[in-house]
Amino acid sequence: MSSSTDLYLTVDCGGTKTVAVLCTPSGTILASASGGGSNFTYLGLDAFLTCIGQVTSSALRAALQTPVVITLPVDPTTRIDAAGACIPPYNLRAAWLGVSGVDSPTAASLLLPHVSSLLSVSVDRLIISNDTNLLAAPLRILPDVRTAVAVVAGTGSVVASFREGPADAPLQALVRVGGWGWILGDEGSGFDVGRTAVRTLLAKHDVESTGVAVAHGPLREKLLKKFGVNEVVDLLAAVHAPDSTDPLPRERRLSSLCPLVFEAAFEDGDPLAAQVVRDCAQKLAMQISMVLLHASAQEAHPRKVRADSSVLCLGGSLNSVDRYRELVLSALKENGHVFRHVEIVSDAAEVGARALVAAGEGTRNSKLNDS
Repeated sequence: MSSSTDLYLTVDCGGTKTVAVLCTPSGTILASASGGGSNFTYLGLDAFLTCIGQVTSSALRAALQTPVVITLPVDPTTRIDAAGACIPPYNLRAAWLGVSGVDSPTAASLLLPHVSSLLSVSVDRLIISNDTNLLAAPLRILPDVRTAVAVVAGTGSVVASFREGPADAPLQALVRVGGWGWILGDEGSGFDVGRTAVRTLLAKHDVESTGVAVAHGPLREKLLKKFGVNEVVDLLAAVHAPDSTDPLPRERRLSSLCPLVFEAAFEDGDPLAAQVVRDCAQKLAMQISMVLLHASAQEAHPRKVRADSSVLCLGGSLNSVDRYRELVLSALKENGHVFRHVEIVSDAAEVGARALVAAGEGTRNSKLNDS
């Protein structure tokens, strides 16, 4: 490629994985690269910048087919390859980093000058936001909506709503619900599904202990087998065992049960498991409903949005499960909330790159998968 290569860069900085995507001004994805987690709160500034530099360097090497090393301080005219030879500079028209652990404008402002220097992109062409903001990127691609609701439902969960803002600024955050972690929240998440399943089995055990006959099903057998115990009451010791005695921390022990609960509900037809899944889907739908203005409301609300004029952006492993997602959407519909668009965002960095191009080049599309 020539020395005048123009690129758009998006980096999804998650707690467990960092993904960088490079896109041309025409919307073509050139390259992507991934690395370890880059939660800013956990890593601190220096380690965060190192991670971003490494992942972006990998993406640039793939896009430019030339070795690139990004370190601080950096100047695009003095980048060198592995042999010490200068390589042609590139031009980042804009960059967008969605960073886990950046939960306030103050945190974003702290990072701006450092990331600007690292990536050689001016501050006015650099967006730094929370990674949930990046999940709402379809808002900048679809032409008929100006508000979005982003929902993460994986190991944990969080819901946030956004309004369109200036193209060179983060989306305007409106309301955030949940995201308080496995002890205090994460309703409708993988952790919640596992926790609800264990609590349901323990409640049935309590009923059974009074002499009332209780039917047993696949859910009970799967969970007992998972923990290697013979009685439901023994699940307590398995769940509460010190982290030092189990390869999985407590919260992961519960979230790891989610696939078993889904299997019992969706494949085995266990009514108990099906009720657990419905309960969790309804809890997630309730979280989403909290950021929405009811369809029958006549007056506008300064922070709530209408589903029928918004895009619902779904991320996380649970949202990719068709039958679970259908339960969530059904619960929303029962409450009068039907979204204009529902988008499953499997790669927030890629969608974010296309959104960055759409905003910078003025090329919105009627469908998210149109380039």
